Amino acid sequence: MFEPFSDIVPSFFGTLNQFPMLLTIFLHVIIILPMIWLYRDEKKKLEEGK
Repeated sequence: MFEPFSDIVPSFFGTLNQFPMLLTIFLHVIIILPMIWLYRDEKKKLEEGK
């Protein structure tokens, strides 16, 4: 399940990908959650404008 991390150029996402679910959780926190927050914010602005 775990293999030695032997990238020629060690990268941040490569390091995250070494641990199960860590890359997925990181991407959701960085990308998906702000998208949901922005969606709700814009929806509120549109409803107030009517």
